[in-house]
Amino acid sequence: MSRIGRKPINIPAGVEVNFDGSVITVKGPKGTLTQKINSKINVAVEGTEIIVTRPNESKECKSLHGLTRTLIANMVTGVTEEFKKELEVNGVGYRVAKQGTELVMTLGYSHPVKVSETADIKIDVPAPNKIIIHGPDKQKVGQFAAEVREKRPPEPYKGKGIKYVDEVIRRKEGKAGKGK
Repeated sequence: MSRIGRKPINIPAGVEVNFDGSVITVKGPKGTLTQKINSKINVAVEGTEIIVTRPNESKECKSLHGLTRTLIANMVTGVTEEFKKELEVNGVGYRVAKQGTELVMTLGYSHPVKVSETADIKIDVPAPNKIIIHGPDKQKVGQFAAEVREKRPPEPYKGKGIKYVDEVIRRKEGKAGKGK
């Protein structure tokens, strides 16, 4: 049995879970999320717990069991606490600012790079070199953070660019110079 899949998911106060056939909807204080569940996995809402089970021991059901449980657990966490990704901008003259709902980044290009926040993804800029992206959907937050990082990924020689706060950039040495 899947170690992750057999754990029940606790439903916190203020969160409403509806499961009709193959679609699960989780509604909470931070938003509403829906997810289509594979028909080979059984999901039951019992009191204040969600229980995910599999009907048989086939390879496909085994692999879907833990995945489905984790997706639902992330939905419950997202509508109560929200997920966030922190990015850091390094480099001389590199800075970010928020203008309305747009993130305006000066990244050494001839033009400022602009990214708009979406309905379910919010952007905060607490400092000129820090970006915080948060929202209820873990997958969308991660994808949006990856797209922002892609605008100027960190380079290995000076470390300039946009990186995750917990990311470690492996630095390289420059040219050694003329022969000795």
